[in-house]
Amino acid sequence: MQDLIKFLVKELADTDDVDIKEVDKGGFTDIEIYMDKDEVGKVIGKQGRIAKALRTIVKAAAAKQHIRCNIIIKERGKGGEVDEAADTFDGVED
Repeated sequence: MQDLIKFLVKELADTDDVDIKEVDKGGFTDIEIYMDKDEVGKVIGKQGRIAKALRTIVKAAAAKQHIRCNIIIKERGKGGEVDEAADTFDGVED
């Protein structure tokens, strides 16, 4: 799953500086994507459309493996500190 996400995010953001961390939370797996503040907008897209498409692709791939997962996009500041980006997914679809 990490390889798929890393490939998609790297292609969208045109950067290799992407870290992905999986956190197991009961029946869900949170997949946290860490990237530079300047690149987060490219992955989120206008009104979150690209992030939603990314989540749809990952959700389909996870369903084949019988995994339930959430995608959380986090940005790193210039000092390396992590802030949660404006577009996150809490596991509940609209």
